[in-house]
Amino acid sequence: MGETVQLTAGDGHHFTAYRARPKAQPRGGIVIVQEIFGVTRHIRDVVDQYAGHGYLSIAPAMFDRVEPGVELAYTEFPKGRDYAAALKLEQTLLDLHATVQSAAEAGRTGVVGYCWGGTIAYLAACECPVAAAVSYYGGRITQYLDRRPRCPVMYHFGEHDKGIPLSTIEQVRAGHREGIFHTYPAGHGFNCTERADYHPDSARLALERTLKFLAEHVG
Repeated sequence: MGETVQLTAGDGHHFTAYRARPKAQPRGGIVIVQEIFGVTRHIRDVVDQYAGHGYLSIAPAMFDRVEPGVELAYTEFPKGRDYAAALKLEQTLLDLHATVQSAAEAGRTGVVGYCWGGTIAYLAACECPVAAAVSYYGGRITQYLDRRPRCPVMYHFGEHDKGIPLSTIEQVRAGHREGIFHTYPAGHGFNCTERADYHPDSARLALERTLKFLAEHVG
């Protein structure tokens, strides 16, 4: 369903993105932000999934600034963490802005991010012209609570996430009382079919809630 396209950030950086178009007129645009493993098969499947729900969907290769074409196995966490650490936030936001602009050809645009991308989705709500943002298990949001979202944000967290304790979730909730929070009887990465913590019931419910949220705010 999808295709690889080239995008250009405001500083002239060229990067790839995986894009999928719906069969009918799009309801709006959705930017999908990757985990620390790159634009993996799973992330491409998510892009296709949202296109199937009527959105022009696109996942930027955020690690292209460090190394083009990064696609790691889900066992390569340390390597993925190193890629994420090598990025400068200002450059990441430039890539995000360019991707939002591309998706906006379909109209109002939302952002959905997972893990590392869940934190980036929060930043998109603060810094980008998006109509809504959805953060799945974005554990580093606490580092950016001095920035205020300018659109509605929905949060999904696993109650058994070893990397994101309930105290962190409560810190995010206290920092953004207008946010919509949901927790699930699952661990980290519960939406990813290729991870050990995949939890089908939680993934299904989170998607239902996300689609309803996006229909309200994006289209």
